[in-house]
Amino acid sequence: MQERMNELIDIINEADYNYHTLDNPTITDQEYDKYLRELIEIEEAHPDWVREDSPTQHAGGKIIEGFTKVTHKIPMMSLSDVFSESEVLAFDERIKKEGITPEYVCELKIDGLSVSLLYEKGKLVRAATRGDGTTGEDITHNAKTIKVIPLKLKENVDIEVRGEIFMNKKTLEKLNEERKKKNQPLLQNCRNAAAGSIRQLDSKVAAERKLDNFIYHLPDPLDYGLHTHEEALEYMKKLGFKMNPNNRVVKNINEALAYIEEKGKERASLPYDIDGVVIKVNSIEQQQKLGYTAKYPKWATAYKFPAEEVLTKLTDIIFTVGRTGQITPNAVLEPVIVAGSTISRATLHNEDYVKEKDLKIGDIVSIRKAGDVIPEVVEVKKERRTGKEKDFEMITNCPMCNTPLVKKEGQVDYYCPNKKCPARSIEELIHFASRDAMNIDGLGDRIMEDFYNFHFIATLADIYSLKDHEQDLIRLEGYGDKSVTNLLNAIEESKNNSLERLLFGLGIPHVGAKTAKILTKHYKDLNTLMSSSEEELTLIPDIGSIIAKSVVEYFNDQHRRAIVDELIDIGLNTKYLGQEVEENSEFNGKTFVLTGSLKIFTREEAEEKIEQLGGKASSSVSKKTSAVIVGENPGSKYEKAKELGIPIWTEEEFKEKLG
Repeated sequence: MQERMNELIDIINEADYNYHTLDNPTITDQEYDKYLRELIEIEEAHPDWVREDSPTQHAGGKIIEGFTKVTHKIPMMSLSDVFSESEVLAFDERIKKEGITPEYVCELKIDGLSVSLLYEKGKLVRAATRGDGTTGEDITHNAKTIKVIPLKLKENVDIEVRGEIFMNKKTLEKLNEERKKKNQPLLQNCRNAAAGSIRQLDSKVAAERKLDNFIYHLPDPLDYGLHTHEEALEYMKKLGFKMNPNNRVVKNINEALAYIEEKGKERASLPYDIDGVVIKVNSIEQQQKLGYTAKYPKWATAYKFPAEEVLTKLTDIIFTVGRTGQITPNAVLEPVIVAGSTISRATLHNEDYVKEKDLKIGDIVSIRKAGDVIPEVVEVKKERRTGKEKDFEMITNCPMCNTPLVKKEGQVDYYCPNKKCPARSIEELIHFASRDAMNIDGLGDRIMEDFYNFHFIATLADIYSLKDHEQDLIRLEGYGDKSVTNLLNAIEESKNNSLERLLFGLGIPHVGAKTAKILTKHYKDLNTLMSSSEEELTLIPDIGSIIAKSVVEYFNDQHRRAIVDELIDIGLNTKYLGQEVEENSEFNGKTFVLTGSLKIFTREEAEEKIEQLGGKASSSVSKKTSAVIVGENPGSKYEKAKELGIPIWTEEEFKEKLG
């Protein structure tokens, strides 16, 4: 009987491999079902015989309490992005400067979720998400439900491979048809659906979603005697992994560009979503010679397809109130799918922006996602006007509290001057808890609005009294003991933040995160800062009269001062806890400008490093600028630096100079 079970496992696994991975069925559906029923009967009769690589383990049913953290032995690095032909050519030139004439492998950039699969003696022992590249989450119970992920390899090797878990377009369509019948919310796009499915605690749910997988990377090919990426792909295919059939070896960068053009045209007809093309140096030896930056391999890059533009109708223009009282017009759009998600709103910034675009309610407009993230109105299609469109009119009163709006001289924005306006209060609370301010995980925009409307929170100090409503929070839909405990812990931990976070969180006009750090580094504690005069403040580099006046006015306002005093009494830290300035001749006392899209550092990280070494990060180029640090698509600041003869550093050069 056990022999027959082992035979059935081999037959079904081979059939699964041929059907799902090779798309080449070798047995009929009737035969497959017959073998599977027989296997299930044997396993049910002898549960102690069940093998980890049995095809029945793909069915799901395992429920876990939560996701365990996994540290990747070799970091799962992301790729640098390029957006134009010139940037692709520049990538090629950087490689050639190292004395390398490369051959490339081009691959489709699947829009899904990165995964690491670890096998010991040919058996799957762990699947993990990428996470932050160093630490991910264990998703083994869900990965096992994906038919194309082999539970046992064709060779008994110890190996780690990496790839992408995704959902096919047709699968998404079928799921949404079923969800519509059940009056369930529809899944927005393939990527979100895949990510949501793979993070289910119940593997049965993941199994029902019928996810797919392509493998594209072997972290240590030389350990297996493989000397090219092409050889690594072939080896992984031989082991039983599903590989993308569109992978192609090209002799030079021009052939890579031709591949990009070809796949861009085929993009819509593919059965799965892609957002670009990955270009990799084929030779492993050359890869090693090129090495890595802090975040990216120098031997690979990802070409991102241009942002998709679609047409829709501008049905209305509504207005929102920010934390400072600023009034922002927003486009209400007929819902339309752009780059995989449904868009129904887009900011219109201010009255002047609307007039410059010549927008009318009822217009047909083209929209896109700026940077594939933020929806924006590109232009109006005036030739589509019917004469029934309505002119835009700027409001004169606050849409929330009906207070007459004010417009400061020389500014384009209108403001609600009512400090007790509910909209302003909510936005102030949201800002205080935001990532660059107090960074309270779990207090997002919608949750903060709900807590305000439930009368749990009305002031900044009320945030730290949420523990008094613990039982009320637990009873709310979507909450439980654990989530409430995590939220309350995050609130308590925020008391220990360095002073610059609190100062930025207070929402003082003209005091952004950078200015807050400058002020707190200078004064070291809040009491000293609050007692300073305008004259004293203007003596600090980068603190002008407008900022100085704003700070003094804020702390002299009795209402605002009472809020601050209350936060101090609660126990919030009022001292600067950041690093003191390090001396470095390359940076100390010098001014730097960052421009373009940075890949190794975020803009904030780069500025922080400059400041730590005694330098200053400026937003504009002048004769006093010591150097301009350029990323991708640098723009006018780069051109001005060339005109003035100011040194220009690449991001890699900047990193080297940091030491």
